[in-house]
Amino acid sequence: MTDTDFLQADEQALAQRFIDDGFVTTPADDRGGLDRIQRCAAELAADYLKLPHSNDPYAVLDSIHTRVSVNDLNGLRLHVFNGLNAERWFRPTYFRLARSTIETIVGNELCMQRRVNLSIQLPGDSSSLLATHSDVWSGDSPFEVVVWVPLVDVQRTKSMYLLPPPLNGDMQDRMASLRSAEELYKVIKPHATFIEIPYGHVMLFNQTLMHGNRVNEEPGTRWSMNCRFKSIMSPYADKRFGEFFEPILLRPATRVGMQYKLPGGFHG
Repeated sequence: MTDTDFLQADEQALAQRFIDDGFVTTPADDRGGLDRIQRCAAELAADYLKLPHSNDPYAVLDSIHTRVSVNDLNGLRLHVFNGLNAERWFRPTYFRLARSTIETIVGNELCMQRRVNLSIQLPGDSSSLLATHSDVWSGDSPFEVVVWVPLVDVQRTKSMYLLPPPLNGDMQDRMASLRSAEELYKVIKPHATFIEIPYGHVMLFNQTLMHGNRVNEEPGTRWSMNCRFKSIMSPYADKRFGEFFEPILLRPATRVGMQYKLPGGFHG
């Protein structure tokens, strides 16, 4: 008997896809919540650029490169990032976008990153690149997953790339002989997968795998959010409980156990 014997057939299939491919994509559990986030992001962007609100938030986001320069991009990003994270409904809604998948892949007693990240990548912009990396190289725990949510359709260079699990270990072993992240990308490029995700879907990926992005050569702007989740009882690395992470789901039995103290005389 294995641990998968206790899972439903659809859960087993999802878990195996995550292990084999390093990621899973699925329709958002709460499409209305995703549309609310998209609309709020578009309205915050319009406010920053002093534009009227639109009835087509997708078009606003996808064409934002016609309204903002590369020099002002980070100001726009920070305005939208801070505005979204200031909303009380935002993080619970973000969690609900992928709750069923998170609970299958990670568990149901969870910590969530305190602030959800936002990336905006204009077409042709080389200033917003994320070099080939694994999150565990910079203080993340290998027990975390990333929930990655696009606010527009993403494909090819408008998306992110991921190195498949079977190749990740061998490529990491070769890193000592390489001189730069760009040289590393050239080595993994033939094997890296750019993940296509239509708006309305979410992705969970294994952030121990090498990943990154390239110059967006598509005609529209990429808007994507990412946030880390982990089992509350699993090991932490540099990003600690109560600092980077906060608990969002803790079951009653765990609460009781964490608070219980044995009476005197039981410790020899």
